[in-house]
Amino acid sequence: MQVLYKICLALLIIGGINWGLIGLVQFDLVGWLFGGSASLLSRIIFGIVGAAALCAIPCLFSCGSENKE
Repeated sequence: MQVLYKICLALLIIGGINWGLIGLVQFDLVGWLFGGSASLLSRIIFGIVGAAALCAIPCLFSCGSENKE
């Protein structure tokens, strides 16, 4: 399960960087790399990042409490 959370975290970082670029300089990196933000491949990437965000929600409540006694 720890590997899944690390993959989700990496995807969330990618998504966060993309949203930061969109907000700061109006540049969609994922869309640029994969043929426009409306292309099928870009939409798949956006969907995967969204799914990673949903999978990471339980980590908000459990990942930090594993080290505490």
